[in-house]
Amino acid sequence: MTGLIHLFRQLFFTRRLYLALAGIVLLCILSYAVTFLFTIAFISGIIVLLTLLADIIVLFGNQHGITISRKMPDKFSNGDPNQVVLQLKNEFTFTARLAVIDEVPVQFQLRDFILRLKLSPEAVEQVEYVLRPAERGEYWFGDINVMVRSPLGLAERRIVQEAGRMVQVWPSFQTLRKYELLAHTANLSEAGSRKIRRVGHSLEFEEIKEYVSGDDIRNINWKATARRGGQLMVNNFTDERSQQVYCLVDKSRAMKMPFDGMTLLDHAINASLILSQVALIKYDKAGLVTFDENIGAVIAAERRAMQMNRIAEVLYRQQTRFLESDFEKLHLLVRTRITQRSLLVLFTNFESLSSLQRQLPFIRSMAMNHLVLVVFFENTGLKELTEKPVDDIEQLYIKTIAEKFAFEKRLMVKELGKYGIVSLLTPPSLLTINTINKYLELKARQEI
Repeated sequence: MTGLIHLFRQLFFTRRLYLALAGIVLLCILSYAVTFLFTIAFISGIIVLLTLLADIIVLFGNQHGITISRKMPDKFSNGDPNQVVLQLKNEFTFTARLAVIDEVPVQFQLRDFILRLKLSPEAVEQVEYVLRPAERGEYWFGDINVMVRSPLGLAERRIVQEAGRMVQVWPSFQTLRKYELLAHTANLSEAGSRKIRRVGHSLEFEEIKEYVSGDDIRNINWKATARRGGQLMVNNFTDERSQQVYCLVDKSRAMKMPFDGMTLLDHAINASLILSQVALIKYDKAGLVTFDENIGAVIAAERRAMQMNRIAEVLYRQQTRFLESDFEKLHLLVRTRITQRSLLVLFTNFESLSSLQRQLPFIRSMAMNHLVLVVFFENTGLKELTEKPVDDIEQLYIKTIAEKFAFEKRLMVKELGKYGIVSLLTPPSLLTINTINKYLELKARQEI
């Protein structure tokens, strides 16, 4: 009895069977007018029934039929494509037509996810698909369902492979590896970073070396040259190291605005992670502060081996409480906990000049002892409205309002500049590269 229940749970009928039955019913109806059609319908019904029984026997004759497994990373990278591989093996004696339904996490909302393929007997094949998560957290994969159809095609067998698994989605470590490699090879310009003309010399002496063509003759060390019997020697300088770089991440409701499927908070978290890694590669110390109406996580700026793991772990767990941030508490924390002059990269968002002016006294106070870089976001939706052609009065009104808000964003940059505060207005899609550009520019100009 249990076996029959199990069979009926796995057995499904295809559209081909229903079309065949519909044809038989139609012949039966027409047989009222043409008698011999009933004989054809009767014979056809027996053939369909026998074919269906044969199909069921073929499908359920093998206990396993199809073996399937899922391969994927232990962690997904937020905002990046992550590859999932399904490996299937056909243990049937016929070429099976498969419809694979992987129970992907509900966050992706893939309600029509299905992979179709044909698999020869004893063949092994890998099927790949890509998932792009848009928020951090825990994602649960369910079972893998395979609908198997034989060449007869009247019935299907559902094979369920238990493959429930949880995957954590972390801040964008794929992009982190990319920038880490570029920073190590000094090829950040390939990712869009522009070259910055250095102002003066770096304050940190590295070595005395032999003069080669292209060296600055102003760095010639005449005493060392005299000791080497006239061989020109020059002083070599390197970037000043051990400077502190703090990423201050605002978690207020203003950072929950969506862009490209991700919130501004997630964009800021990805940029903070990558900026911290680049700072460590450049021999600076990286730290982190998160805040909303209260101070969240605080990681002191250091250059230890496990610093990036600590920063990534903290950033993974950050969530907003949908309240307004308290910049006064942030100012008190900076004044009491960050005593050495540092670069403070403040990731926040202001949608109006009045909202900036409410927080400006606290930002100015932090800028008295530190170099503050305020990073806020350009509203790309408003930019599209300002560039859209106008056809009627309503569209003209919408475009005028959009231009007003876009103009306010530019006024914020000037307002911050009046008090010597460095600012960066950037679209979310270019946040990471523009922030790294600004950091390298400030470092090259020795403003930290």
